[in-house]
Amino acid sequence: MTTKEKDKSREYVLQMVKEHNVKFIRLWFTDILGVLKSFTITNTELERALKEGMGFDGSSIEGFARIDESDMIAMPDTNTFQLLPWFPTEHHTVARIFCDILKPGGEPFEGDPRYILKKNLKRAADLGYTFYVGPELEYFYFRDSNGTEPLDEGSYFDLTPLDMASDLKRETVLTLEKMGIGIEYSHHEVAPSQHEIDMRYTDALTMADNVMTYRLVVKQIALKHGVYATFMPKPIFGVNGSGMHVHQSLFRDDRNAFFAKDDQFNLSEEAKFYIAGLLKHAQEITLVCNQWVNSYKRLVPGYEAPVYLSWARRNRADLIRVPEYKPGKETATRVEFRSADPACNPYLTFSAMLAAGLEGIERKYEVPEPVEKNVYAMSEEERKQRGIGTLPASLWEAIQVTEKKELVRKALGNHVFDAFIKNKKIEWDMYRTQVTDYELKRYLSIL
Repeated sequence: MTTKEKDKSREYVLQMVKEHNVKFIRLWFTDILGVLKSFTITNTELERALKEGMGFDGSSIEGFARIDESDMIAMPDTNTFQLLPWFPTEHHTVARIFCDILKPGGEPFEGDPRYILKKNLKRAADLGYTFYVGPELEYFYFRDSNGTEPLDEGSYFDLTPLDMASDLKRETVLTLEKMGIGIEYSHHEVAPSQHEIDMRYTDALTMADNVMTYRLVVKQIALKHGVYATFMPKPIFGVNGSGMHVHQSLFRDDRNAFFAKDDQFNLSEEAKFYIAGLLKHAQEITLVCNQWVNSYKRLVPGYEAPVYLSWARRNRADLIRVPEYKPGKETATRVEFRSADPACNPYLTFSAMLAAGLEGIERKYEVPEPVEKNVYAMSEEERKQRGIGTLPASLWEAIQVTEKKELVRKALGNHVFDAFIKNKKIEWDMYRTQVTDYELKRYLSIL
């Protein structure tokens, strides 16, 4: 953005604040785990904040900085200014702006997930690409945060009678649209009380901001109505968990680089290289796409979550799918990566996926034949003969795979990579030393 464009954008924000009587502006940013952080300034501080940023202590933010180097600057990105519709406007309105995190000298902070994504998008731009994504985030509504009592017993695409979940989704969609986030559709998912609202695809940086906003809005509207929404990957044993299927494509200017009219799959060579890159590096990016102990309770055969390294056009058992909703339509041609879950850090997840795909393009990886047969129905021997591997089965396996490889370190940078690995090892250690209800029920009375 040029200096003139920056000045114009700042003037727009200041004018909006004045017109809408905004008193409080929340400055949003994200830690390495994808947890939304915020502090609030008043309108009297806004003009200075837009020019100079606002200082804060980063030592307590997960993955940010040590105490002896904790001074950080939150620099508002004026393109992300939005009013927060759920606050009452009788007296004063509340707004938010996403921030880039800078060091005191003004250079980007290498621990800022937003900066990490920008770096990976620049790598794509240097190759002539713009990266577009369209994630589908699933989630559950429960009566409260203390248990998993559902609001309904519906299943996939069920039109349940007018109930609380229907009202919640409708209000959530309206709120997201008020905040400038385009919505394609919403529907009931496979499990009881499981739902999905799909955002219209856009560039990856905007979408990562939108994912952070989406998760907050879903929870905020649920809280307003006295219920609880969760993006926990597998909250209920025996039913489907919640995934975040990510549709993605690369464009050159206004042309879809994944589209080839004369190919039998309508896929260009670049698209096939990209798919091959995702497949080759899927195991090592799993730690980023599925970062919690609970994530691996979802990644098991039998519940639609993909665990096998394969791709296809129609088969939803595969890790990568090429949707056929609009065969032969250039703009609709894309790749769907199906293993990620909605509790990930979207900035790091989009970075890891893009890095894997670009590696495939740059090194011209050969894509294997698509597997249209149900991978789950194959014997272990048949999968082995076809060279179909599996994703890591636990957080510890994912940590070990990622540590030994270079792609994720290259995509995230040393600072975030090392902090992320350290955090995940602590989480695994805490988990493996717990005595669970399962163990007590199974062993206490017999051992």
